[in-house]
Amino acid sequence: MNLENLTFKGGVNTPHYKELTENLSIEKAMDPDVVYIPLHQHTGAPCEPLVKVGDTVKVGQKIGQSEAFVSAPVHSSVSGVVKEITSMPIPTGLTVKCVVIESDGKNELHESVKPKGSLEDLTPKEIIEIIKEAGITGMGGAGFPAHVKLSPPADKKIDTILVNGAECEPYLTADHRLMVEYPEKIVFGLKAIMKAVGVERGIIGIEKNKPDAIQALREAAKDEPNIQIATLKVKYPQGDEKRLINAILGRVVPSGGLPMDVGAIVCNASSVKAMADAILEGKPLYERIITVTGHGIKEPKNLLAKIGTPFKNLIEQCGGFTENAPGKIIGGGPMMGIAQYSIDVPVIKGSNGVLVLTEEEAKPKLVQPCIKCGKCLQVCPVRLQPLYLADYSMKKNFEKAEEYHALDCIECGGCSFICPAKRPLAESIRFAKREIIAKRKSKK
Repeated sequence: MNLENLTFKGGVNTPHYKELTENLSIEKAMDPDVVYIPLHQHTGAPCEPLVKVGDTVKVGQKIGQSEAFVSAPVHSSVSGVVKEITSMPIPTGLTVKCVVIESDGKNELHESVKPKGSLEDLTPKEIIEIIKEAGITGMGGAGFPAHVKLSPPADKKIDTILVNGAECEPYLTADHRLMVEYPEKIVFGLKAIMKAVGVERGIIGIEKNKPDAIQALREAAKDEPNIQIATLKVKYPQGDEKRLINAILGRVVPSGGLPMDVGAIVCNASSVKAMADAILEGKPLYERIITVTGHGIKEPKNLLAKIGTPFKNLIEQCGGFTENAPGKIIGGGPMMGIAQYSIDVPVIKGSNGVLVLTEEEAKPKLVQPCIKCGKCLQVCPVRLQPLYLADYSMKKNFEKAEEYHALDCIECGGCSFICPAKRPLAESIRFAKREIIAKRKSKK
């Protein structure tokens, strides 16, 4: 099986801007005085608080949980006192209930944070339970609970686990540095997933612009015959899980389907490392690596930050804004990230970047009429027709947009990027998707 220089049809070649942080080692973010920990950081049901105002908590203590299967518990990232439980905005644009904790500066670990035993002695069921209790979710996309992903129905036969190390989004290097500095943890986490699901083949996919990560993981996996490293062409959105499956395995996930429908499970590299931490150290997901970058930041860095740390704190640790910034602040990368109206929003499990653009970079482009050039059709990785979908959305003809498979759009933004008329294609399709989904829910 050839695993070199793989890719998918479509996509765009974007400027990378990764040179700002790709060679910078991970630094520990300064501990915040107060953390704001959302009880809904994941796809699925929100958690209910397990603590109340005035309670003393420790690092790694579970503070929120839901009885729903599709959910993930949340844990305290500091030791201290619960000051408030209130609704606040988070980087996704939602306003959710948050537990506000004032740190005592001691970082005292909760008694539950301890190694869970050797991988050889753990059963598949025990591995999945450890992952569930650690609150691990997808850390590079929609925040899907990991234990759900690793529990496919009996009729879905999984033969391959893919680790997504593509990190194709411009500017971001959090996963890159993770793979360079913790390759053994990623290999261990992959082995744990393979045992949990009962799979004999694991593949780690990495774009070729990360040669140091490729080398580090090849070295870490040299004695693992069932684990391989796949190198991928540098192209956006190579990191989309369905594009990754197509590039590496040559399989096509059907419209409306999931990776399990073609025998695969895809996990982000950061999530896999978090699974290793949960088994080896008993550590829940209460901190993550986040790239603070952009030409509007004085000293870009890759920071290991506690969940609940305000963006403002990370920006200050990076020297603050440059003279001609901020023009725009984005949670995530420039293609799929979400513009922020406040820097008081907290780091969540899915926060992989804080991008600050200068005023010049953030200037809106003049939108012109569509010239029917067809470039958006050529680059769409899902083979949709963005120009028509956007038109139907603008005319609020959501029935027609659904007929043209609007829900299959992965919102990568490639169509908006390539459009010479600078039309907000992806944004328009995203709007249509929300309306279609809302209509379906109202019918139920």
